[in-house]
Amino acid sequence: MKVLLAVSGGIDSMYMLHRAPELFPGASFAVAHCNFRLRGEESDGDEAFVAAQCASLGVECFVKRFDTLEYASGHGVSVEMAARELRYAWFSELCSEHGFDALVTAHNANDNAETMVLNLLRGTGTKGLRGIPDRADLLRPLLGVTREEIRVWMEEKGFAWREDSTNAESEVKRNKIRNRVFPVFAEINPSFVKTLGEDMARIRQTDDIAEDYYQEAAARIEKRAPEASGDAILEISVKGLLELKHWRYVLWRALEDYGFSAETFGKLCDLLDRYINEPSGTVTLSGKTFQSPTHYIKARKKSLCLFLRSQDK
Repeated sequence: MKVLLAVSGGIDSMYMLHRAPELFPGASFAVAHCNFRLRGEESDGDEAFVAAQCASLGVECFVKRFDTLEYASGHGVSVEMAARELRYAWFSELCSEHGFDALVTAHNANDNAETMVLNLLRGTGTKGLRGIPDRADLLRPLLGVTREEIRVWMEEKGFAWREDSTNAESEVKRNKIRNRVFPVFAEINPSFVKTLGEDMARIRQTDDIAEDYYQEAAARIEKRAPEASGDAILEISVKGLLELKHWRYVLWRALEDYGFSAETFGKLCDLLDRYINEPSGTVTLSGKTFQSPTHYIKARKKSLCLFLRSQDK
């Protein structure tokens, strides 16, 4: 096996680098370091540090410098998103060019807990409560290791790392959770990171069961059409849907990737509730529409049809 380690020079990625022979016994590995040129001399210092550490360990090190601010401006994205897009595009190129079987990142148990809380605050279904999403081509061997455990091990071994000064700033949402919220959680439950990790494992199991239920239900009620055609992207049988015990969940899962707000989804469910509960013929579905920024649903007599907003109504 041949793996590529994403190493920033921070404590988590340096821990991963030093433990790589244990984490991937028998594998060959190299390092990829991104210099996003966002912190001046500090960014250059990170690059020099990682290169020197790799040289001392005899590990091949790939380095890439990015003009992150220019990319963010040119693509209309945040600096954080720009850095993400740039690094993963480059990592993918390296894996393809040099035959790496997988990319490895140093996301740890704290990162996973932060992701879960951020998703919860943004508004999420069970997918967001699973924590950091799985990817077949990306390995995260440290998700069960807390940041405190990493620090203790690094200090005991006497290994060096670089501190990112921006981690102490709380303007970024993730840093705000890390620096202000999690210390309060720790006061309530010192082992809260482990607790949330166990909760996420159970949520993943529950979500897998729910996914199986949804897929079985969807196969019975959905008729899909290519987005390129003038037909509906998705057509849902109203009769088949409302025969399901958990029809609201199935409908939400069918629509969750199309940008409908909770308010709009609630109005659609209210309409279907009235259709079920009020005297036959008093509630008409035909002609009712429900819109998201990118799509809209048009109710017909026997079905709910999903269209792109660019398509004629």
